[in-house]
Amino acid sequence: MTEFKKPKARRIVGGVDTHADTHHAAVVLMNGRRVADREFQATRAGYANLLQWMRSFGRLHAVGVEGTGSYGAALARHLSSAKVKVIEVNRPDRQQRRAKGKSDPLDAYSAAEAVLAERAGAVPKSGNGVAESIRVLHVVRAGAVKARTACINELQALIVTAPAELREQLAGLKKARLVDACLRLRPSADLADPAQSVKAALRYLAARYRALSAEIDATYNQWKALIEQARPELLTTLGVGVETAAQLLTTCGDNPDRLRSEGSFAALCGVSPVPASSGKTRRHRLNRGGDRQANRALYVIVLSRMSCDPSTRAYVERRTTDGLSKREIIRCLKRYVARQLYKIIIRPQAPVTESSALA
Repeated sequence: MTEFKKPKARRIVGGVDTHADTHHAAVVLMNGRRVADREFQATRAGYANLLQWMRSFGRLHAVGVEGTGSYGAALARHLSSAKVKVIEVNRPDRQQRRAKGKSDPLDAYSAAEAVLAERAGAVPKSGNGVAESIRVLHVVRAGAVKARTACINELQALIVTAPAELREQLAGLKKARLVDACLRLRPSADLADPAQSVKAALRYLAARYRALSAEIDATYNQWKALIEQARPELLTTLGVGVETAAQLLTTCGDNPDRLRSEGSFAALCGVSPVPASSGKTRRHRLNRGGDRQANRALYVIVLSRMSCDPSTRAYVERRTTDGLSKREIIRCLKRYVARQLYKIIIRPQAPVTESSALA
């Protein structure tokens, strides 16, 4: 580890512009004066050197880190484990970059100055618990679902141009039955014959479809077990399924207490009403910000309740009579669901004792 000079008594703020292989760090004083900047390797040793280098200039108040959900995730975890306050900083917008230029040192200083000016104040996800495990499984499952859809589309497209005998043999079959039928095909060794090569291709695609389906089912079961471990109450809430619960836990992260109120959770999910008033008009519009996948999860929950929950259907009828459109009613319902689920998600988990485990 590199040795740096002894820390001074002055307070400082750090900023980091993150990349795949290197991170560029900068230090500014509490009065805004720029002190120094330096590049470090994006490794465990580099993180330790970066922190020691920053502390050599004074008492570290906070560090603004760009990309805490991507290139800066490991650095943010390292700083948090060292009891350093980490603030998530958005990358400078294009207008600012056109006016002031673009470089790694400038971006690092901009991150520190955003923290100092309180333009940035969001606490990043800790990424060290069950929610992070759910997130990484979600990445795998989403990719498998997308690949399976492409697989069945390719299989059906091949059948369209297949020889008439083979096309008639597979006509009218859908998904599972079609996959089973394709797996039973036995092409000969002469793949120069188009009929035999089509049979071989269909068998490959059917085998791929079945493997992807097994992967999707396995990750679903792992999801469910992790959700039951983290927040079992979610799965007993009306309209909430395994996929929507997994998405909401992923959005909140392993430190949901970083969300100071249910209003901040609603804003994070993009369901907080946004003022859209002008002159004598007083109204609110849909929020187009926030995590759009969390917004989609709330939308799915609302649609489920609108179809089967008597109280929700009565609410829809009443608000329709009041003159609200269906879109506005759904917005109101998503806001209500966010308020309800926030209380469940942020609730501290009771520690598992030996007696409760044996109960």
